[in-house]
Amino acid sequence: MTATRSEPSTEPTTRPSRMERLATFALRRSWVAITCWIALLVAVTALGGLVGSAFDDDYALPGTQSQQVSERLEARSPSTAGDRVTVVLHDERGWDADTIVPDLVADLATIDHVAAVVPPDAGRGTVSEDGSVGLLDVALDGPRSDMDPDTYRRIVDVADAHRTDGLDVELSGRGIRQATRGGGSTAEFAGLLAALVILVLMFGSFLAASLPLITAVLAVGSTVGLASLLSHVLTVPGQTTAMLVLVGLGVGIDYALLILTRYRAELRSGADRSAATRTALDTAGRSVLFAGTSVIIALSGLFTLGVAAYEGTVTAVALTVLITMLASLTLLPSLLTVFGRRIERRARARDARGAGRADAWWRRWSDLVQRRPVVSLVAAVVVLGSLAAPALGMRLGFGDAGNDDPATTTRAAYDLISEKFGPGANGPLVVLTQGTEADALAARAVLADAPGVAAERLGPPVRIDADLYLTRVEPTTGPQDAATADLVRALRTDLGDPHLVGGATAANVDFADAMAARFPVFLLVVVGLSGLLLLTVFRSVAIAVKAAVFNLLSIGAALGATTLVFQDGLTWAEPGPIEAFGPVFIFAIVFGLSMDYEVFLLSRMREEWVRTRDPRAAVREGLARTGGVITAAAAIMVVVFGSFVLAPDRMLQQLGFAMAMAVLLDALVVRCLAVPAAMALLGARAWWLPRALQRALPDVHVEGRARMARSAPGSAVVPSSEPVADSAREPRR
Repeated sequence: MTATRSEPSTEPTTRPSRMERLATFALRRSWVAITCWIALLVAVTALGGLVGSAFDDDYALPGTQSQQVSERLEARSPSTAGDRVTVVLHDERGWDADTIVPDLVADLATIDHVAAVVPPDAGRGTVSEDGSVGLLDVALDGPRSDMDPDTYRRIVDVADAHRTDGLDVELSGRGIRQATRGGGSTAEFAGLLAALVILVLMFGSFLAASLPLITAVLAVGSTVGLASLLSHVLTVPGQTTAMLVLVGLGVGIDYALLILTRYRAELRSGADRSAATRTALDTAGRSVLFAGTSVIIALSGLFTLGVAAYEGTVTAVALTVLITMLASLTLLPSLLTVFGRRIERRARARDARGAGRADAWWRRWSDLVQRRPVVSLVAAVVVLGSLAAPALGMRLGFGDAGNDDPATTTRAAYDLISEKFGPGANGPLVVLTQGTEADALAARAVLADAPGVAAERLGPPVRIDADLYLTRVEPTTGPQDAATADLVRALRTDLGDPHLVGGATAANVDFADAMAARFPVFLLVVVGLSGLLLLTVFRSVAIAVKAAVFNLLSIGAALGATTLVFQDGLTWAEPGPIEAFGPVFIFAIVFGLSMDYEVFLLSRMREEWVRTRDPRAAVREGLARTGGVITAAAAIMVVVFGSFVLAPDRMLQQLGFAMAMAVLLDALVVRCLAVPAAMALLGARAWWLPRALQRALPDVHVEGRARMARSAPGSAVVPSSEPVADSAREPRR
C-alpha cells in the first residue's frame, strides 16, 4: 500500500476559551461537580447548625447625638441602657392594682435577664386619666441585640397567663415585635411555586423547568449556612437571611434560565448536546458572569454608607450573588450533561411544533419600534417619569408597631397607648444633660415652651450620675410623623450644648438623615462603576450612558410606586415612612439586576452587529433572540420578589414590591421599548468608542467565541471607533 500524505489543514486553530474549558469539565466530570455542590450544602448547613449564629441588629451611627446618648448611658448608667418592654394593662371597668399587679410583677421578675419591673404609677404618668390603662415597665439587663429571643417569648407567655375576661394584657417593644413575628417561609414557597409554573409553561417539561430551581435552591441553601458563619466575623443583622433568600432565588433562577435558554436554542439550530453546552456557557455564561459582577459592584457601593450592620448585609448578599453565579456556571452544565438526553428530546419536539413563531413576533415588534423610535422613546420616558414623580416626596424612616397587623399584641398595645396617653407616648425622646441641675432645669423650661412637646406629660430631670441628668420628653405627634422628625432637629438647635437629644425615635431620625445625606455619594459610586463595566464590555460610550439613564428611570419609577403603596397607603399597606435602608438597597440590587438584561440583550445585538455591520438588523435580531427569555426571566423575578409582599416584615414587603416593580418596568418598558428605540436613533453610533479609550480599555468580549464564529470568513471588520452610516446597509426583512 502506498501511504498518502495529507495536506496540512488551512483551518485556523484556536485555543478553547476559559468558558469552553469550564464546559468541558462539566461534561467530563458532571457527577463530581454535582457531588461537590451537595457536599457544600450539607457541610455549611451542619457547621452553621453546630456553631450557631451571632446575628446582631446593631445599626449604630457613630457621631450622631442619639448614638452619643446611648454610649454615655451605657458607660455611666448601665441600668438605663438596657432594652425595655412595656406591658399594657387595660380594663375599661377600672382595675385593682393591689390584686393584679403584684402577681404579674413577681412572675416577670423571675425571668432571666429581667433587671427590674416597675408597676404602673399615676405619679409617674403611667396610668391613664380614666384609670383604665396602666403601663408596666420591664427593664432588661442588656441591649436588644444581646438578648436571647426566648427572653421575650417568656415575657409574652407570662403576660398572656394573666389575661382574664375583663383584663387585656398587651405588650410593646422592638424585641417583642421580633419575637412574635412569623417567618417568611410562606412567601418563599409561594415564589418558588409560581416560578415553577412559569418555567413549565415556558419549556413544556417539568424536568427542564426544575433545573433552574434546583440550581438556585442549592446555591441559596449554601449561602444561608455561610451567612450564619459570617455573623461571627462581621455585624450581620437578623433580617439578612431573608434578604439573601429574596435576592438569591431571583438571580439564581434568572442566571440559570439564561444559560438553559441558550442551550435549547443551540439544540434547535442543530448542535449536539456537548456543543450546545459549550456555546451556551461561552455566550450566555459570559453574560451571567458579567451580570453577576455588575450586581456585586453595585452592592459594593453600600460600603459608602458607613453602617457596620449594612456592611455585613452587603457582604452576605454579595456572597449569595457570587455563589448563585458559580452554581449557574458549574452545577447547571453538569445537570444538563446528566439529564441532557431527555431535555433534548422534549425540546426538539416542542420546538418543532412552534419553531420561529416567538422570534418572528419579536422581529415584527422591533420593526414597529424602529419605524417610530421617537414616539416609542418618548412614551417610555413619560411612563417611567410619571411613576417616578411620587418618589420626590419620599419620606425615610422606620415602621413601628403602628404598622403591625391589627391582630398582633404589639399593634393592640400601640393603639391603646396612643388613645389613652397620646401618640407621642409610643416614641418618647430623652434629653441628656451633662452639667449641673440648673442646666437640666433650664433645658426643661425650653422643652415646656417648645411647639410639638406634650408639656403636660413632660417629666422632671432625673439625676442618673454625678453630673448627668435625663429628661423624658413626649412629642404631640407619633414616632413616624414628619412633625416628630422636625421636632428632634429643632430641639437640638434650641438646646445646644451641653444637651443631647436621643432615644429610639431620635435614632430613627438620625439614621434617615444619614441615609439621605450619603445617597449622592453612593449613587455616584454605583453608577460610575457599573458604567465603566459596560464601557469595557461593549466598548461604547453611548451604551454605557444609555444604560445608566434608563436604569435610573426604572428604579425611580419603582420607588415612586413604592411611595404610593407604602407611604401614602393607597392600597393594602398601612401608611408610614419608607424604610430608611430600603431605597439604597433596592437601588444597588435592581441597578445590578438591570445589567443582567442589558448585558444579555446587548451581547446578542453586538453579535449581529459584528457579523453584519447593520445596526437595524442588530437591534431586530438581538431583540428576537432575547425578547422571549428576558420576558420569561422577568416574570419569574417578579413573582419571586413580589411573593415577599406576603412576608410579615414591613421592610421585606417594601423590598419585594419595589424590586418586582423595577424588574417588571425594566423588562417591559425599558428592554422592549426604550432600548430598541434608542438604539435605532443612535444607529451605528451606538457602537462608537474614542480611539484613546480603545487603547486604554482591555478588550473583553462578552459574546464569546460565537461572535467570531458568526463573522463572515475573510470579511473585513470595521473598527468599532468608526461608525457605519445607517444607509450603508439595507435592513434585512
